[in-house]
Amino acid sequence: MSQEYSSVDIADIEAARDRLDDESVVKHTPVERSTSLDELTGGEVHLKMEHLQWTGSFKTRGAYNKIAQCVADGETDRVVAASAGNHAQGVALAATELGVDSTIVMPRGAPQAKVEATRGYGADVELVGDDFREAMDHAKGLVDDERTTFVHAYDDPAIVAGQGTLGLEMYEDLPSVDTVVVPIGGGGLISGIATAFADCSPETRIVGVQASGAATVAESLRKGTPVALDSVDTIADGIATGGISELTLSLIDEHVDEVVTVTDGEIARAVLLLLERAKQVVEGAGAASVAAIISDELDVAGETVMPLLCGGNLDMTMLQTVLVHALTDREQLLRLRVRIDDRPGKMEDVSGIIAEHGANIQTVRHDRSAPELDVGEAHLVFQIETSGSSQSRTIVRSIRDHGYEVRHVNA
Repeated sequence: MSQEYSSVDIADIEAARDRLDDESVVKHTPVERSTSLDELTGGEVHLKMEHLQWTGSFKTRGAYNKIAQCVADGETDRVVAASAGNHAQGVALAATELGVDSTIVMPRGAPQAKVEATRGYGADVELVGDDFREAMDHAKGLVDDERTTFVHAYDDPAIVAGQGTLGLEMYEDLPSVDTVVVPIGGGGLISGIATAFADCSPETRIVGVQASGAATVAESLRKGTPVALDSVDTIADGIATGGISELTLSLIDEHVDEVVTVTDGEIARAVLLLLERAKQVVEGAGAASVAAIISDELDVAGETVMPLLCGGNLDMTMLQTVLVHALTDREQLLRLRVRIDDRPGKMEDVSGIIAEHGANIQTVRHDRSAPELDVGEAHLVFQIETSGSSQSRTIVRSIRDHGYEVRHVNA
């Protein structure tokens, strides 16, 4: 692959760190050992908790580095950006701190919490388009004079260098780290981190993670040119860019050792696991690194591994969706369809069987319209809270033992 676009090196990252030497803009986020993840992976897992950054993500690092350079050069009175959320907040905070105006274009479906947070950091927000690409097209049209600067989320050496300061920090936090795991959207974060580690600790393995519904890197590497998706489908909106750039592809090709994909189900499981075991609220994009190390895609047994929790701006509606999905996957939320003779007392009978096993019925409804039912029959559809798959299997077996036809259904 051509090195024409590999225009970020360790000197750029160190210069960015000097610009970011202000705890009110970017703080040094903690690292915590997770014995629960140790047991699940067979490795020694240290969570880099960048989701505890001021804006809830790493994005301020790159945005501040970019805008600070423009301000120092006397080029900028106003900045414009497009974002689904985290980059928006980073640009808004950086611009406000540096005394310039900011306009952020976000897709109409962006999480409301991220929209309000962006406004709270001082930006004017415009909601345009159904996805990131449409928001991006509109935002570029707002750069209408030479005093306005467009701040790209990843396709800019200054952005990559700013994100690379996180790589320096991660190395200093844990110099003995064997594997670093980083989520990938547009690639700016992993490009900066991998460039930093290439200088500080070239023997450290750098692994990138993409959501399977927004994966572009593997094919881009295979073809030697950035590949974009027509649409993306993932709960991890922070890495749902659907494309990378020549700059980030070149740096990934040069410095990243491996790229894996994870499903939304695996991401949901990781979000719930981090809530339960680490007591951390992490958005889907931030949890993708943990999803990778507990999946079959990545083996970290016997290694010291640092998954990066890169974002914590989890919309509460999405949290509910994720929890329902993850609990259903664990069979702690169980939906059963029981075929009955449609006579008085049958609901009470089946409900009693469930109650005998200590499970809680959330909802129950009759369905008399299914084509497989005979005249005088019905389905009872139960949604039940259980302690997990063992109790769920026991309940299903007990209902069958009482002479009922029962199926575990997802809808």
